[in-house]
Amino acid sequence: MPAPLDAAHARPHGASDELVAATGKLSEALERIERARGALYEFHQLTGGADAMLDEVVDGLRATGHGALADRVREELVGLNAIEGRWTFQIVEEFDDGYYATFRELERVVRDETMGGRRHVFEAELKQRRRSTGRAGHEATPAG
Repeated sequence: MPAPLDAAHARPHGASDELVAATGKLSEALERIERARGALYEFHQLTGGADAMLDEVVDGLRATGHGALADRVREELVGLNAIEGRWTFQIVEEFDDGYYATFRELERVVRDETMGGRRHVFEAELKQRRRSTGRAGHEATPAG
């Protein structure tokens, strides 16, 4: 086990390699969920932006003599639920309040109970193993 970078990233006394790895894996999984959440928000914004563009489509169809098509787009597509009963903001809210909130809370609980609340203990030890001590650009922590 390499020496810690600093107290904020030090392995708690008695924590095994397996525990550090498992806790690190949970943090990595949370990072993936953060990325998925970002993709969900992107989906939300892209879908909402596309729906807003439909006003121009309806106007353009109507202006070019295609009133029936304009009416159909307006009635069938403008404001259509993304999934049954939900616009994308509702999907985002359900994800945030359910799965995402539960994932974040359990990651914090596991980290608090196993690593004393310390984040990135696994990565900090990896950094210590991989850096070239004394070499510029390989410092353990920022100067200061």
